Amino acid sequence: MRPYAVGMAPEPFASSFANAVAGFGAGLLVAAAAGWWATRVLTRRARQAEGRARAAEHLAEIGSMTGGLAHEIKNPLSTIAMNTQLLAEAIDELEGVDSQEAGRLVRRAGTLKREVERLGDILNDFLEFAGEMRLSPSRHDLNQVVEELADFFLPQAESQGVRLRVELATEPAWVEIDSTRLKQAILNLMINATQAMASADAEIAKELMLRVRPLPREGSIELHVTDTGPGITEETAERIFRPYFTTKAGGSGLGLPTSRRIIQASGGELSFTSEAGRGSDFVIALPLGPS
Repeated sequence: MRPYAVGMAPEPFASSFANAVAGFGAGLLVAAAAGWWATRVLTRRARQAEGRARAAEHLAEIGSMTGGLAHEIKNPLSTIAMNTQLLAEAIDELEGVDSQEAGRLVRRAGTLKREVERLGDILNDFLEFAGEMRLSPSRHDLNQVVEELADFFLPQAESQGVRLRVELATEPAWVEIDSTRLKQAILNLMINATQAMASADAEIAKELMLRVRPLPREGSIELHVTDTGPGITEETAERIFRPYFTTKAGGSGLGLPTSRRIIQASGGELSFTSEAGRGSDFVIALPLGPS
């Protein structure tokens, strides 16, 4: 046995102790590095959250300002429209003015009045879309809602040469909805479909179908708004629900986004399928209410 001095640890023990110290030091370094990294991540996340909060506050301020601005614009627009109408009437009653010239001025005043009214409609659509969605849901039979809408819309469909068909569920289709709001959403879809078919090839059979389809196993009910129009291209389909996107001259581009917002606020979903040259099928899916 190799002798060693008193107070000196044997070599195997000293080696183990040194390794333990080294391991403890390495552990401290790893823990410190991990703590530093965690602190950095938390700090970054806190800054990101603060930035999102500031951005949300800024957007809320902008929304409030634009809503107030829209209301402020509506009032003078109404005044302009009223005075334009009075101006057209005054021109028509003037004596000693060439009739052709008077007619031209009256037509210009009429054009101005229509454009002012169109701006008013755009502002109304904006306020409807940007405002808070307040619903007053109650129990309704979706069959009855669809029937009432079909009766209301039939004259407009016929004036566009569109055949309106309705297929209701065989049993009452109870849903918890704000019927006024939901009718607005459905009516937007019907108007879009009719306008699409009106601009289509005259040889196409123009039909608009409303079909109520209960899905009790899924706990939902579907309303299909189907047309035989020109269909929707892939490029348009990707942007169709974006605010202010429209393919119609004079359209506000808020009809479909507003419809989807109303349906989603009602607990439902709005989707669609389309095939070029064969029409489109917009589907409103709503949760079934208690029977």
